[in-house]
Amino acid sequence: MSESVATDPPPSSGSRALVTSSPPPPTGSGPRWRLGGLLRTARPHQWVKNVFVLAPVVFAKSVFDPAVWVGATLAFVSFCLLAAAVYTINDLADVEDDRRHPVKRYRPIAAGRVSESAAKALLVGLVVTGLGLACLGPLSFVLTVAGYFVMNLAYSFKLKDIAYLDVSIISAGFVLRVLAGGFATGIVVSNYLFVCTALLALFLGFGKRRHELAVASASGKTRASLKKYSERGLDVSLRVTAFLTIAVYLAYTLDSNTIAFFQSDRLWLTTAFVGLGVWRFLYLVQSRPKAESPTQEMVGDGAFVAIMLGWIVVVMWIVYNLAPRT
Repeated sequence: MSESVATDPPPSSGSRALVTSSPPPPTGSGPRWRLGGLLRTARPHQWVKNVFVLAPVVFAKSVFDPAVWVGATLAFVSFCLLAAAVYTINDLADVEDDRRHPVKRYRPIAAGRVSESAAKALLVGLVVTGLGLACLGPLSFVLTVAGYFVMNLAYSFKLKDIAYLDVSIISAGFVLRVLAGGFATGIVVSNYLFVCTALLALFLGFGKRRHELAVASASGKTRASLKKYSERGLDVSLRVTAFLTIAVYLAYTLDSNTIAFFQSDRLWLTTAFVGLGVWRFLYLVQSRPKAESPTQEMVGDGAFVAIMLGWIVVVMWIVYNLAPRT
């Protein structure tokens, strides 16, 4: 569609010349073009992260319980709206830095496709609606959602400039998603799920920083926290968190309580998909340095999507006792 042109970067040749303090010239106009910019500011492709609120539902064998899905849907939508609000805040706060970035300068606010006043109006609507929906759930859920939003505000304005603490905050955000999903549905979350979520989130966060460091090295522009990272340190962190994520997941699948609960000893087979997903993410981080983010690459990568769909199908097959009896 023509309205997406303004936010797509041009070919990579001569990328250094794109580093400028001025927004790229707009290439569209009209309400539809502006609305498209607002949607891109909300980052719908990033909302896939919020499926973590559904993890308690899957691993509590409650996928086919309609009553549970009321709370699960409430949690998912609330997090999507507040995550979109956080992305909008980030773009407003970083607009000048984004205009000097070879890729981020094509974000709608930095590019002039969305005015700052329109972005602020979008922000208010997202926050009010997101928190308003959260208030329909139990108090524990409301407090968790509010804590997630406040933590992300602190991250946006200060904590993102502190190396390694920034990734820890990202990891905490995923853990809070899982916790909120449990509160919203009344499901008790296992310690294994908490630990595995935290490790996986650390792995994804280190991958994002490794990708950003590669982009910064190519453009000559970097922010404060990235200056305190090194490629070697991030590579080691990625390997360690990748190994621990797979190991903890495997330990969970082999735990006697897990086997008894699911009445199956086959769940360990799904570890293969976790390993493949980790490998594919590492490949995307290292081979797609011109992408805006690894998450965006994951969503659009056929191999990664196939791996995740395979994991979902096999988990459902085993968790819900669809496997043939021997």
